[in-house]
Amino acid sequence: MRKFILAGAAALGVAAAAASAAAQETRIATFAGGCFWCIESDFDKVPGVLKTISGYTGGRTENPTYRKIGRGNTGHHEALQVTYDPKKVTYEQLLTVFWHSIDPLESGGQFCDRGEPYETAVFVHDEEQRKLAEASKAAAMKKLGQKIFTPVEAAAKFYPAEDYHQDYYTKSPLRYKYYRWNCGRNQRVREIWGDDAYKGIPAKG
Repeated sequence: MRKFILAGAAALGVAAAAASAAAQETRIATFAGGCFWCIESDFDKVPGVLKTISGYTGGRTENPTYRKIGRGNTGHHEALQVTYDPKKVTYEQLLTVFWHSIDPLESGGQFCDRGEPYETAVFVHDEEQRKLAEASKAAAMKKLGQKIFTPVEAAAKFYPAEDYHQDYYTKSPLRYKYYRWNCGRNQRVREIWGDDAYKGIPAKG
């Protein structure tokens, strides 16, 4: 009986180690870049990104909803939680994608979407991410030669958005494309970044 117990404990130990290793193979990054439909569409195209979730973060209230944050009194941003494989894409590369798919020179929202829910931010999950994000921000500011308003902030609780927001660009492609074009997102990003617009994204959104 003792042998069976030891064998069982060993098996459990191997399983726990395997689960721990699997957890270490993926990491989380969180970005607020205006409309989460758009940044979800952009990041889903990046090799090494395993999963994206549109949601709300950085605010004062619990259980925010799209309707609540639209009133502008929750403090939350529309944001994207990115699960990625660090062996295939680095956090630095994700930061490059982020900067080159937003207007970091804007302080009051993004493109046609105005107000706090649409302001940009990099939400960091540890000190390593903070160091890399601050360095990436400084490099972007130097490249543009202008002040960047996008803050680097500690990650807060992330609330997934309503189901109909998830993968909206695939669920309602015509409405999504019309919204994105009409909002002027691509046009403004290309105006700011030129040939580097949407850098790191294989297929432009």
